[in-house]
Amino acid sequence: MRLLYFFIFAHTLLFGLQTSDKIFECTEIFKERKSELLVELERIDEQKQSLEALKTATEELLKQKEAKLTAKEEKVDKKLQEISQKEQAVKKMLEENKKILEELKSTKMGKIAQTFAKMKAGSAANILSDMNKNEAAAILQSLKPKIVGKILSKMDPQKASELTLLLSK
Repeated sequence: MRLLYFFIFAHTLLFGLQTSDKIFECTEIFKERKSELLVELERIDEQKQSLEALKTATEELLKQKEAKLTAKEEKVDKKLQEISQKEQAVKKMLEENKKILEELKSTKMGKIAQTFAKMKAGSAANILSDMNKNEAAAILQSLKPKIVGKILSKMDPQKASELTLLLSK
């Protein structure tokens, strides 16, 4: 029986040692795995820091570019406003020039009308007959109807009819 007890005791002891070895092996494996995980965690942390630094740099660059763009947009808006003001000034000057030109034409036409009104009808008819139809019609239009009638009566009938048609338009 002692032998049996010894055999059971030895078997239990041997089985306990094997279990203890397996537990020791597992603990070693876990320690190794833990150190591997710590290294991996450290690497991930470094990448996270790098990514945050890149994000910060990108945001700063974006802010700078937005500031430059805003400044350029302000310059463009200012230039557009200046151009618009100059354009309005030019339009105003053109309108003033048109008025002045009309006044000059009116004054000129008035003087020409006075000249033709003072001329004899035959002389005025000869001069107007040699002129461009439109210019002659413009001069006749500035004269009083009585004087126009006298001048047209002294003209070639063909030329007088052409001028009359132009005057009626």
